[in-house]
Amino acid sequence: MKAVIYARYSSDSQREESIEGQIRECTAFAEKNGITVLRHYIDRAFSAKTDNRPEFQNMIKDSNKKLFDTVIVWKLDRFARNRYDSARHKATLKKNGVKVVSATEAIADGSVGIMMETILEGMAEYYSVDLSEKVVRGMTDNALKCMFNGGTLPIGYIIDKEQHFQIDLVTSPFVLAAFEKYADGATMTEVRDYLNENGVTNTRGKPMTYNSVQHLLNNRRYIGEYVYREIVVPDGIPAIVPLDLFERVQEKMAKNKKAPARHKAEDDYLLTTKLFCGHCGAYMCGESGTSRTGVVHHYYKCVSVKKKRAECHKKPVKKRWIEDLVVEEAMKMVMDDDVVDAIVSMLMDLQGRENTNLPLYQQQLRETETKIENLLKAITEGVFTKSTKTLLEELEAAKEELENRIALEKLEKPQISEEFMRFWLHRFRKLDMAKKEHRQMLIDVFINAIFLYDDKMLITFNYKEGTQTITFDDVKNGGSEETSGSDLDCSSAPARRKRYIACDELFCVYSGILAALTSPKEKCLSACGPAATPGIFKSRFSAPGVDCRKIPCFC
Repeated sequence: MKAVIYARYSSDSQREESIEGQIRECTAFAEKNGITVLRHYIDRAFSAKTDNRPEFQNMIKDSNKKLFDTVIVWKLDRFARNRYDSARHKATLKKNGVKVVSATEAIADGSVGIMMETILEGMAEYYSVDLSEKVVRGMTDNALKCMFNGGTLPIGYIIDKEQHFQIDLVTSPFVLAAFEKYADGATMTEVRDYLNENGVTNTRGKPMTYNSVQHLLNNRRYIGEYVYREIVVPDGIPAIVPLDLFERVQEKMAKNKKAPARHKAEDDYLLTTKLFCGHCGAYMCGESGTSRTGVVHHYYKCVSVKKKRAECHKKPVKKRWIEDLVVEEAMKMVMDDDVVDAIVSMLMDLQGRENTNLPLYQQQLRETETKIENLLKAITEGVFTKSTKTLLEELEAAKEELENRIALEKLEKPQISEEFMRFWLHRFRKLDMAKKEHRQMLIDVFINAIFLYDDKMLITFNYKEGTQTITFDDVKNGGSEETSGSDLDCSSAPARRKRYIACDELFCVYSGILAALTSPKEKCLSACGPAATPGIFKSRFSAPGVDCRKIPCFC
């Protein structure tokens, strides 16, 4: 039998030792019953009242692969504390040939076992609901007395021995000063700097940030209002800020919130980090200007020209024009069946090279099975000795070990079919190019770099030899106000630094497909993983400017 272990604890107040104890007892149960454990699924600080648990969902999804036939839990309440969720997911597992067993609760097979399991699940749900009701009732009684119910304590307050709020004489003057400064015209950034200069830290003991200042200025506890769920007690705690000052601050914050964002236009330049000057190789960054009529125009301008740090005379290009042209060329590539076939072929090749262990294990398994067949033929022909028996047992053990390794590799690195890759790529054909997020998605996934000249541009796509040159002879309403000069004699883009090289065999596109196949959530992380941040990529395979977290998931 092959199994996986599922372990869970409910809240941050519980310790990691809880997981270790569950794993230890489940492992001992598996060893006692001759069960091979393939992997562990662990959810930390997730309640079993719902099934919205990442590793739990991954386990249910992996059961479709039919690589294991048992899920071992420490107790049944680790699996679920909701009878509906328990029945629904156990039905799914049963359909996939998987059963749930408890390492510490002896449940017999047959009708008696079904009744026992139902009683245990009902008791677990009863305990959960009853505990929740008792906690809420106790906290409601505390709230009616305006007592501290736990959670984050606001700056400026301390809690006395009777669990009541009291003003902190050390930090409360800085809270009042923050309100006064903001009401008198200071920005939140200036308020933040003032608090940090005076050593005031946020609720986590770290320097104040813009968000923590905003939360401080919005907190109605500073006018003495006590709030818990539906209970609101005016003057329930000592006030630090006068009501009229608090209301003036709220009015100013509401007014500033409606004001247009100063840097919003920066986010609308879709080709940022991908567009380069064809003459000097420098970035082309977004820039805007206002005409005499008051109309705002947006451009891409060479950084060397903007900062006057190189002999470059590249003129700026209109933002909308160049972005429309790039999106159009990207869509032509996506619509080309031959290109899609080439990409799928390279993806399949990449997938084969990515998982080097699985083909090796599969080859070893075939060789082992052949040896077993040959040995069995020899036995049927009368050749049977102690050595033959020992060799057969060793081969059977090796076969089982290889099957376990193959199952584990398939769980960790699922194989993506050619049909799914083709389906995923075809979904890009249905993107709405009128939507900014769809245009950004297309550019992030398929465009590696664009080198812009006065009369042509060179686009490098995220697949091998995916380079195309587009001339502007037939393009109307071109980039700059003047397009004098010719670069047609330049046969290729200038030498690029290493960081501009395209994805290694389309790795980022492959990562997006892998995420779409494996992630239970709508938004997926690709292989660049949590280490990736917009514009900064730790993976050696990532293309510049590809925010792998924006790669679409078509789960």
